[in-house]
Amino acid sequence: MSRIGKNPVSIPEGVKVDLLGQLVKVSGPKGALEFNAHRDMKLSESDGTIIVDRPSDVREHRSLHGTTRQMINNMVIGVSVGYSKELEIIGVGYLAQVQGNRLQLQLGYSHDIYFDMPDGITVTANRTEVKVEGTDKQLVGAVAAKIRSFRKPEPYKGKGIRYKGEYVRSKQGKTVGAK
Repeated sequence: MSRIGKNPVSIPEGVKVDLLGQLVKVSGPKGALEFNAHRDMKLSESDGTIIVDRPSDVREHRSLHGTTRQMINNMVIGVSVGYSKELEIIGVGYLAQVQGNRLQLQLGYSHDIYFDMPDGITVTANRTEVKVEGTDKQLVGAVAAKIRSFRKPEPYKGKGIRYKGEYVRSKQGKTVGAK
């Protein structure tokens, strides 16, 4: 039995979950999300919890069991608390600004980079720090990774965009005149 899959998903106060066959709709104070579960997974709700069961111990069912439970759990957390990722920009003259629903980045290139935010994502920036927030865990991570990809941290001076608290291993560089 899957250790993650057998744990029930508890529904906190203020979150409403609708099970319509394999479609799971979760709504809360931060928004609403939907997830279409695999047709073989059995979903049931009782006493403020959601239980995911699998029909057999076939490899496919075992792999879907924990994944389905975790997707529902992430949706419940997303609509009640939300997810966020923080990025920091390191480098002379590197900065970020938010203009409406667009993020403007100056990262040492000959041009500024403009990144339009997808629906459901809010971004706040104060020069060298960017915070990405939303209800969908996957979308928050994907947007943060996309912003980071515009100028990844380089190992010689450490300049670039990195996650807050990320360790960037630095290299020594070339030595001059040694034979």
